[in-house]
Amino acid sequence: MFNDKSILITGGTGSFGHRYVQTLLAGYKPARLVVFSRDELKQYEMQQRFDAGCMRYFLGDVRDPDRLMQAMRGVDIVIHAAALKQVPAAEYNPMECIKTNVHGAENVIRAAIENNVQKVIALSTDKAANPINLYGATKLASDKLFVAANNMVGSAGTRFAVVRYGNVVGSRGSVVPLFERLIREGAKSLPITDPRMTRFWISLQQGVDFVLENFSRMRGGEIFVPKIPSIRMPDLAQAMAPELPTHTIGIRPGEKLHEIMCPADDSHLTLEFPKHYVIRPTIRFYNVDMDYTKDGLGEEGKPVPEGFEYNSGNNQRFLSPAEIREFNQRAMAA
Repeated sequence: MFNDKSILITGGTGSFGHRYVQTLLAGYKPARLVVFSRDELKQYEMQQRFDAGCMRYFLGDVRDPDRLMQAMRGVDIVIHAAALKQVPAAEYNPMECIKTNVHGAENVIRAAIENNVQKVIALSTDKAANPINLYGATKLASDKLFVAANNMVGSAGTRFAVVRYGNVVGSRGSVVPLFERLIREGAKSLPITDPRMTRFWISLQQGVDFVLENFSRMRGGEIFVPKIPSIRMPDLAQAMAPELPTHTIGIRPGEKLHEIMCPADDSHLTLEFPKHYVIRPTIRFYNVDMDYTKDGLGEEGKPVPEGFEYNSGNNQRFLSPAEIREFNQRAMAA
């Protein structure tokens, strides 16, 4: 799938981009692997680690349509990972979040179509389902743009899909590095926003592998959601520092108690596969009648019950503190 292909990743110097590039270089032989991002220092540092002959580093911002148009010339596959992701920062800087997450998504779509890119997958978030914060709202808008983009190209040309998953263990700005820092600094207790709070839990490698698999699965227009476990925030604190108590600090602006990945309102569109869910498009694409019950890998899905909702609070699988500790150790060591 990726051998001899020209591949571009936006926001490629982030946590996902590093692991994505590492995985591709280890398992495939791409003709060209383009890291597109706006931070020259991060690109320089990444180049010290990944300097294979196929690597290319393009300075640019997804807000700049002309630069994207140049960067995608001759590209076969695009992963759109660039985004402003911090919930409180988005609440206080809404215009900047919209420029990157919504207008940037539109620019990626237009550049991909204009350059006849074969396949595009955009990374989403559980916060895009029934959003209550600006970050989630912009990612929902982005998801809608990428799904509807399949209608702009008709029965031939570029195909677009979305991958949605939850909290990535150890990613920048997430709770695990925060707890690790507090523990190192000798904190007397760990801050918990709310003892009832739950979150989906996925490792960086699992996220990368799921995205790679979906390039083979996708027909165009799907939102792919992995089946992953949930954790309770007090259990995470206990797993990382069993000797420390916790204190409640309250939910931050724009946070939820439980995250949703497949909303009940989309249950009539949701298909269950052995290891993932697919949310079908709400619109019918022009002159194309897609059968999403069977994907490009030959896997078969079936409709979920009416009113089904996949959220971190009603998940069938929760990790115990011991399982969280083991999961985090494996995730951070990979």
